[in-house]
Amino acid sequence: MELYNDNPTYQPGDIVYVFYRNPHTQNVANIQAAAVVNNPENSNELALFLYETYYPLSNEMAVYSTEEEANQAYNYYFGEATEEKFE
Repeated sequence: MELYNDNPTYQPGDIVYVFYRNPHTQNVANIQAAAVVNNPENSNELALFLYETYYPLSNEMAVYSTEEEANQAYNYYFGEATEEKFE
């Protein structure tokens, strides 16, 4: 599994998975499904729609196509994994 794909091909309507940090408790992160949508502020760009908010989709975001990929990455970054390799 790749940790991050520099050239993802997303279309409006796709469901993707991201890490979402609790704004009230910064040391808590969860995997959350988000919808890929047309950015309402710029029709030439895509955005993620998550918790009633639009986030412009950029290369700075870690976005996973499947929940399984997101879980593997989450366990690698936040779990007990040490020197685990992604396949």
